[in-house]
Order: sequence, then C-alpha cells, then structure tokens
Amino acid sequence: MKPIVHELEAKYGNQIEFVYLNIDDPETNDEKLKYGFRYQPHFILLDENGEIVEQWLGSVPQTTFEEAFAQILNN
Repeated sequence: MKPIVHELEAKYGNQIEFVYLNIDDPETNDEKLKYGFRYQPHFILLDENGEIVEQWLGSVPQTTFEEAFAQILNN
C-alpha cells in the first residue's frame, strides 16, 4: 500500500493533508482511540471539519481513494 499512498500524496498533497499514525507509537493513542484505529492498514478520510467521510481497512485499490477524493474535493 505504501507506493499507492505515496503516489496519492504526491498527486493530491496540495489539496488533502495526509497524516500517518504508527500503531506502535504511544504518542498517537488519543487519535487511534478517537477514530477506532485497530488494524493495519487503516485509512480514514476526514472532511474539513474533522468528520469521517469514509474508512477503509486492508488493501484498497487506488481508484477507490481517487473516487472518494474527487467526491470530497468537488463539494
């Protein structure tokens, strides 16, 4: 998933903020609890108000992310 995510960040990074949480890092426990982060990989798309728009677990096709990004960017 790393190559896909990094490609998406290169393409959309000026429009969407990408944040990475390490499941083993205790400093991110509050965020992991807030969003129910339990599995790797776990992707969460938030709107500008911090509300969850979409969540994905496991391997996700790049087109799935791009469709969700287009939807949120066009609203």
